[in-house]
Amino acid sequence: MIDLFSIAGMRILALSIFLFSFMQARPQQASKENKEIDFVSDTQQPLAIEKIKLRANHNTQATSMIFSEILKNDPAALYMLGDIVGIGSSNHKWRTVDRFIDSCHQEKIALHALLGNHDLMWTRKKGEKNFTKRFPQDDKLNYLSITDSIAIIMLNSNFKKLTADEINKQSEWYNLQLKELDNDHAVRTIFVCCHHAPYSNSLIVGSSRLVQQYFVPGFLQSEKCTLFITGHAHAFEHFKISGKDFLTIGGGGGLHQPLDGSEKKIPDLASAYKPMFHYLSVQRRDNTLFIASHFLNNNFSGFQKGYSFEIKIAE
Repeated sequence: MIDLFSIAGMRILALSIFLFSFMQARPQQASKENKEIDFVSDTQQPLAIEKIKLRANHNTQATSMIFSEILKNDPAALYMLGDIVGIGSSNHKWRTVDRFIDSCHQEKIALHALLGNHDLMWTRKKGEKNFTKRFPQDDKLNYLSITDSIAIIMLNSNFKKLTADEINKQSEWYNLQLKELDNDHAVRTIFVCCHHAPYSNSLIVGSSRLVQQYFVPGFLQSEKCTLFITGHAHAFEHFKISGKDFLTIGGGGGLHQPLDGSEKKIPDLASAYKPMFHYLSVQRRDNTLFIASHFLNNNFSGFQKGYSFEIKIAE
């Protein structure tokens, strides 16, 4: 005699296994009513050696104010694009960020990050260990996160620290993800993020030719890729390359860097917008992305919405 209860139990078990596998297949979207996504980069404390060449301006206070403003806005997710602290291998450099991370968890803000050069300073091993302790869900090399149907690919652009095998592994993963996401009907658009800017007029760090070589071609070829966001250059810059948008948002607290003003500079759509401290917000409404930079007033009295633009995405 067939045991109907056993059959039902097996079906429930099979369904549970399927659902578990599906949930693991793609990162889960944030469930907050507020679907705003924020980005910040270069929140590191200025180092003494940096102050020899660049002028300080209450930088750690500015970072704390940016953190407070983001918490007040209560976004669905926050992405930190590297150089989170001045020296990643130093535990005490993480104290302010640790308090901010705790607050994000309390407010249920999905928090993600990638590694910058300062986060790996002095020793890569200890820097990665401190990073993983704070962001255990984020792979040190590359990973995918999805918020409100926006797929955000986070990549490691510390090529000088990576082995040839790691670089090849990341490139293969990246190009495969782009193909899969282009065919994923649940994904409306794709952002690509790394720390080093492929294009920048910064006279200190300039453009990364390796990011241009390894990450830019796939971004330009992908049908759904619309926005490439980086830091490293401590300025706000907006470039249009082959019809697609590239943003540099390195205004999280690092020392402001001078920009090339010569005829050789890369044409910058935000040439008149150069705040010292800022972060980025993105909101999707139907098939339109609203991108805005929020800057700290020069007198530290608060924040204002500054440079903004829109991007149309596929329906």
